Amino acid sequence: MLQQFRDTLFRYSLVALGIVIGALSLIVFLQPLDIAPAGVAGASTLLNELFDTPIGLTIFLLNIPIQLLGYWMLPNGARVIGRSVVIILIFSVVIDNLGPMAPAGGISDERMLNALFGGITGGIGVGLVYRAGATFGGTSTLALILQRRFGFPMSTTFLCTDTLIIIAAGLVYGWEGALYAAVALFTAGLATDYVLEGPSVIRTAMIITDKPTEISQRIFANLQRGATSWTIKGEYTGLERTMLYVTVARSQVRDLKEEVSQVDPNAFVVIGMGHAAYGAGFRRVRGLRM
Repeated sequence: MLQQFRDTLFRYSLVALGIVIGALSLIVFLQPLDIAPAGVAGASTLLNELFDTPIGLTIFLLNIPIQLLGYWMLPNGARVIGRSVVIILIFSVVIDNLGPMAPAGGISDERMLNALFGGITGGIGVGLVYRAGATFGGTSTLALILQRRFGFPMSTTFLCTDTLIIIAAGLVYGWEGALYAAVALFTAGLATDYVLEGPSVIRTAMIITDKPTEISQRIFANLQRGATSWTIKGEYTGLERTMLYVTVARSQVRDLKEEVSQVDPNAFVVIGMGHAAYGAGFRRVRGLRM
């Protein structure tokens, strides 16, 4: 019970922090320098430039038809949309209330710096909310509808909506503004992925060898890592060999190659990147509960 309470508190803390960071990204870095973010927030920023409408209120109003569509078209729509509506409402209120407190011209007059930092902070905010199992609504809800009902990949929907925002930014802010919007969108995507997946701190290795027992013993003894093995057959040679699968820390790659080369210099080794490993020797598997 206590653990569930802690998980719930942690989840809502992530959402709150993500909302604040996302709002600051918009009102401190992007909007003052005429740089449009992604999705509904980007459309609201452009409408603010054209008609001086409040950005937060516009975000909320534009989300109403999208969320109603999600309510009717998504399985368990009420539960899925319920969280998004609360987040959208809070996000909109935070933007319109923090906006007057932010520097009118932003904290820098260099548009590239603002595009980069606006994208980074915006991506961090989105990533934190995603990690908590929620979304900012808007195009995320639209992408979810198209995926669940029509099988469209979510990445395709985001690509289409982001492209529309960039074109609209070019029409409103000029084509140089469209380029800065593209920089912000790309940077935000990288930051979101980093928050969701973490840094690439582990490496995976596939080792094809005729001496699997000796290699796995040395890896366990000297690197304190286990190995999984299975028998494979080369389609070209028709010979059966053994493949070992090993997960190590990034700093252990050199030692791993050294151990393999000392036992079997003819082994075939493929090193791949990984973002996280859970289980014995690495981080404990743990989920968040509402």
